[in-house]
Amino acid sequence: MELQVVNRNQNEEREMISNPSPIGTRETKEENRSPFIEANTTDVSLSHLKEDCIIPVFAKDNEQTIAHQEFIDVALECASSIFLNEDINNPEVRVSHQIKGRTPDAIHIPAKELKNHQKTIYYERMAFLVRIPSITDTINGNELSLSIGGVRAYNKENLFSKKKMESFKFFIGFQNMVCCNMCISTDGYKGEVKASSHQELKRSMLQAIQTYRMEEHIQGMARLQEESLSEKQFAQLLGKAKLYNYLPKAEKSQIPQLLLNDNHFTTVAKDYYQDKSFCKDTSGKISLWNAYNLLTGANKSSYIDTFLDRGENAYAFAQGISKAINGDSQYRWFLS
Repeated sequence: MELQVVNRNQNEEREMISNPSPIGTRETKEENRSPFIEANTTDVSLSHLKEDCIIPVFAKDNEQTIAHQEFIDVALECASSIFLNEDINNPEVRVSHQIKGRTPDAIHIPAKELKNHQKTIYYERMAFLVRIPSITDTINGNELSLSIGGVRAYNKENLFSKKKMESFKFFIGFQNMVCCNMCISTDGYKGEVKASSHQELKRSMLQAIQTYRMEEHIQGMARLQEESLSEKQFAQLLGKAKLYNYLPKAEKSQIPQLLLNDNHFTTVAKDYYQDKSFCKDTSGKISLWNAYNLLTGANKSSYIDTFLDRGENAYAFAQGISKAINGDSQYRWFLS
């Protein structure tokens, strides 16, 4: 198995060995912590999904889908089996696009007069995060906590058909605890997990965790501290990033893919001056580590179904710009 523990606070390690925390029961202080994704999402509990939400089905055969809560439960099972002696936090769950319905007895009742038991809901899109806080590392004074998580978007399924393989997105990576931004590498991201049962889903998730090269990911992020952009280079990068989506198709196909859009880079430009943790220095320079965190911070405004793809792309982009500074031709367009 590739996955290894990089670093752990020694006091936490001693306490964990004598009193290991049960799966998904470790409590953390969340009152000052920002969410890992914002956009139009709402924070909900796992119990809310289990107790208050209906389960969508495939209309032609009434076979149930794998529900959001089942996806999360399978992820917790995988974490428990791989990280046997580690602390595992309760999942943080964010949802969007609520789908409303009503029970048959409420067919003639005006919407404003519906009682709670006459309403049905489920959420079209769901993202979750599970932190493993006993596995950490530090880059430039920022504590990074190993995390797993996933995205489920029913809008990607044809629920009017018969039951078929369902799509999920799963990742293992790190969360920067300074800003709660997600650091996702290509190696730790599975953007097209197909499954029709819990067993198939669990098999794919276990494989993703076991083949994740954690040390390489940490080293790759740490190397971003070694490169920096001048104010002129950063302005050039932002300008080219904004031009990217309007390039002719033939020219665009010659440049590495960039999934972040104009709105993201407007946020990056603002935070270059205003972000307390990752802004420019007094000379106008900004390290690629800080620039990368501006990208992942801007990505928190993405919708759930594009969030992980853009997060992984932000890491590839930061790595590519690092190579471009040293003469790599593939990404030099963004700095030329």
